[in-house]
Amino acid sequence: MASSFNQLLVRWLILALGVLLATRLIPGIHCDDFGTLITVAALLSLFNAVLKPLLVFFTLPFILLTMGLGMVVINALLFRLAAHLVAGFTVAGFWSAVGGALVVSATNFIVSRLTRKTPPPPSAPPPGRPARGEGGGDVIDI
Repeated sequence: MASSFNQLLVRWLILALGVLLATRLIPGIHCDDFGTLITVAALLSLFNAVLKPLLVFFTLPFILLTMGLGMVVINALLFRLAAHLVAGFTVAGFWSAVGGALVVSATNFIVSRLTRKTPPPPSAPPPGRPARGEGGGDVIDI
């Protein structure tokens, strides 16, 4: 239980870092204080858990037609919705929201890659048994 709470806390901090970077890099995005920043991160986390899957489901044809660029629009709309709901967090327009959503997504991707644990290397097969993919029968590995 504590591990899942710690993971949630780390994800919130990464999201807060992304929002902070967006306020510094994208003109038109402003956050008043640290408490507002944490509130926006928590709200965006809730949106990503609840609203985003529903929006993706209902706009799947649009997402496929635009080859995934529809996801940027969904992220920008959720970013803009957070600005409407949280006092002290402002997003000037749609393009500012797109830029902010891209910065938050890039931050999340980069930090998640840097903090991800590498899986252990596969163990060697027992003596006399071929390694996976090296002949050794009619077994299909899936």
